[in-house]
Amino acid sequence: MTTSPESGGIKGWSEDDRPREKLALKGQSALSLAELLAILIGSGTREKSAVALCRDILSDHGDDLANLATVTRDQLQSYKGVGPAKATTILAALELARRMRSAKGGKVEKITNSSEAYRHMHQYLAHLKHEEFWIILLNRAMKVLATRQVSQGGLSATVVDPKVIFTAALQESATAVVLVHNHPSGRAVPSEADRALTRKLTLAGQHMEIKINDHIIYTDDAYFSFNDRGML
Repeated sequence: MTTSPESGGIKGWSEDDRPREKLALKGQSALSLAELLAILIGSGTREKSAVALCRDILSDHGDDLANLATVTRDQLQSYKGVGPAKATTILAALELARRMRSAKGGKVEKITNSSEAYRHMHQYLAHLKHEEFWIILLNRAMKVLATRQVSQGGLSATVVDPKVIFTAALQESATAVVLVHNHPSGRAVPSEADRALTRKLTLAGQHMEIKINDHIIYTDDAYFSFNDRGML
């Protein structure tokens, strides 16, 4: 009699049900998301197999890898049987998947309009549950020199230090900057604080001969461009 795949150790399963053996026999495409994650973490708990544990984690995130990619290490470790090493392994795998999608989509080498800036930032801001502020540094030909995170905040705000932005621009010899921050709420509408910050940075850039080309408010489904609206 074999152990149920929902509980106990994987070693007690029939060979066809073990994720590693199944992959070797049938290929990785034959495995479910839970089985693939189970191979990464290696083991579950006394009460629950690695596959059942991973099935629970996926279920809590809508069986959607994009949603799972937003979790923190602490959130993963809240599951019984997931310690620091397993949580780190899962996060590393999710990051590899994100970078593969980015590489497959092709890098944006020039930013000449708001839609290109928005597409460029998908790899950094998609599906985030907290606010982040980024800058895209450009040369005179509008080629991307670097893309850097400036700050990270909570659900509705993040603090931005202008010195950090312009120091980065000087380090890269950038002549133009695109400001980008996300709204986790999904509302692509600038707040009064967003407007004031844009005015402040635009004025500072004029004094330093570093142009603020745009300020993009990013959401997963839409964006707001200060430049497109004539607000720069």
